[in-house]
Amino acid sequence: MSVQELEQERRPRQAGFGATAWLRWVWRTLTSMRTALILLFLLALGSVPGSLVPQRGVEPDKVARIYEQDPTLAEWYDRFQLFEVFTSAWFAAIYLLLFASLIGCIIPRTATYLREVRRKPPAAPKHLSRLPHFATFEADLGVQQAAQRLRKARFRVVTGDGWVSAEKGYLRETGNLFFHIALLGILLAIGAGSLYGYRGNVLVVEGDGFANTVAAYDRYIPGSQVSAESLEPFSFQLTDFKVAYQVTGDKRGQALDYSAHLKVNDSPGASTRDFELKVNTPLEINGTQTYLIGNGYAPVFKVTDGKGQVAFEGAVPCLIEDKGTMTSGCVVKAPDAQPSQLGFLMRFLPTSVPLTDGTYASAFPGELNPEVQLIGAFTGDLGLRSGRPQSVYELAPPEVMKKLTPLVMGKAAPKPLAAGQSFDLPQGAGKLEFVGVKEWMTIQIAYDPGRVPALVSAATAVVAIALSLMIRRRRVFVRIDQGKVDVGGLTRTEGSEAGFAEEFADIVKVLSAGEKHVR
Repeated sequence: MSVQELEQERRPRQAGFGATAWLRWVWRTLTSMRTALILLFLLALGSVPGSLVPQRGVEPDKVARIYEQDPTLAEWYDRFQLFEVFTSAWFAAIYLLLFASLIGCIIPRTATYLREVRRKPPAAPKHLSRLPHFATFEADLGVQQAAQRLRKARFRVVTGDGWVSAEKGYLRETGNLFFHIALLGILLAIGAGSLYGYRGNVLVVEGDGFANTVAAYDRYIPGSQVSAESLEPFSFQLTDFKVAYQVTGDKRGQALDYSAHLKVNDSPGASTRDFELKVNTPLEINGTQTYLIGNGYAPVFKVTDGKGQVAFEGAVPCLIEDKGTMTSGCVVKAPDAQPSQLGFLMRFLPTSVPLTDGTYASAFPGELNPEVQLIGAFTGDLGLRSGRPQSVYELAPPEVMKKLTPLVMGKAAPKPLAAGQSFDLPQGAGKLEFVGVKEWMTIQIAYDPGRVPALVSAATAVVAIALSLMIRRRRVFVRIDQGKVDVGGLTRTEGSEAGFAEEFADIVKVLSAGEKHVR
C-alpha cells in the first residue's frame, strides 16, 4: 500500500446524514419543550381570529352581514377559513402537531420520573461546609433520632454510618408531569367532542317550534361518528321572547336581559314543561345543550297578488343592520303571485321617528312605534325555481335583479307602514300589508361528550402547574461525630436559594432543639 493510500485511510470519514438521521432529528425537534411551547403559543394565537371574526357555527347572521357589506373581505376571510377557525385545516394541523409533541414529551418524562421516584437520596458528602447552606452545633443527637425528626418534616430519609441524607420536593416533578398529561387530556377531550359530538344553528320565530332532527337545522355540523339517530329526540315551542332595554341615562337602548319562554318535550312521549331560556341558562337534556345566541325582529306581512289571491302571509326574519337601534333589513318573496312573482325590499324600524330631512329612522331598539319602510317592490322571475340556493336575506342574485321590473323605487315609496296598514302596488300588481311584529331568536344546539373531561383536565392542569411552580426540590445532609452535628443543604431548583435559607434555618432548629415545626 502506498503512502497516499495510508494517509487516506487515516483521514476521518464524513458521517452520512441519511433518512433515518433526518427522521430522528425531526422527532427530537418536534418533541422538545421549545417546540411544544411554540405550538401552544400558535394554538392560542390561532384562536384569536375565532374571537374577532364571526363564526358560521355561532353567528351566521353576522357572517351574512359581512358578505352583504363587504363581499371582497368576506371572500378573503373564507379563503383563509376565518369563518370556521376551529374546524379549519391549519388549526387542525397545529392541534395534531401539539398532540404529537406532548406525547413525545410525556413518554421520556414519565420514564425519568419513575426512575427518580425509585432512586434513594445520595449519601451525605464528607465536607458539608462546602454546600450552599451549612450549620454546625453540638448536641446529644443520634442518627436515628435525626432521621426521625426529618421524616416528621416529610423528607425521604436514608441513613448510614454517622450520617443522614434527606430529600423532598418530588411533587414538583409530579406536577410537571401531570401538567403535560392534563394538556394531552384536553386535546383528547376536544378530539372526542369533534368525533362524537355535533352542533347546529337554527332560527326560531315566536309561535314556531323546533324538533331536534337533522332536517330542522339551518346549519348542522356533525362529528364523523355521529348519525341522525344519535340526536336527542327533544322538541320545544317558542311561546314568547322578551328583551329588556335601558330606557334612561347614557346607556339608553342597551340590552339588559334576554328571555325566551319555551314549552319543552324532553322526549316524544314526555309531558310538556315550561323553561325560560337565557344567555347564561342553557336548556340541557341528557347532555345536549341549547344556547341562546341572538335575536331580532320578524314582521308579519300579507301579500295579495294581482288576481286578489293571498300569495304570501307570515313572519319574515329581518337581518339586523344597526345593533344600537335594531334597524333591520327585510326581504319578502312571493313566488306564487299571479300573474308575475313579487319581491319586496324593506326596512323595519322598531321605534320609528321622522327626521328633519323627511326620512325616517329608529330612535330606540325596543318595539315602541314599529313601522316598515318600503325600499323597493319588484315583479318578475325571482329565480327561485332555478335550483340554485338563495339567501333568505337576499331578494335575488345580481344577474337576476337586473331582469326584474321595479314597481316602486325611491321617492315613489310610501311613508312607513304601521301595523294594520297596507300599500297598493301600481299597475294593479297587488297589495302589501304590514300585519304585526314577532321576534326571532337564534340558538345553538350542541352535544359535546368531551366537555366534562376537558373541564377535569383543565382543573388538573391548573393544580399541576401550581405544584410545579411552588414546590422546590431540596436536600439536607447531617453528619454526626462525637456530639458534633454538621448540617448542610442545597436546592435542586434554580432560583429558590433565598426561599430555602429560611427553611434550612428552621430545619437546624428542629434538629438542635427538637422542635416539631418546619416550614
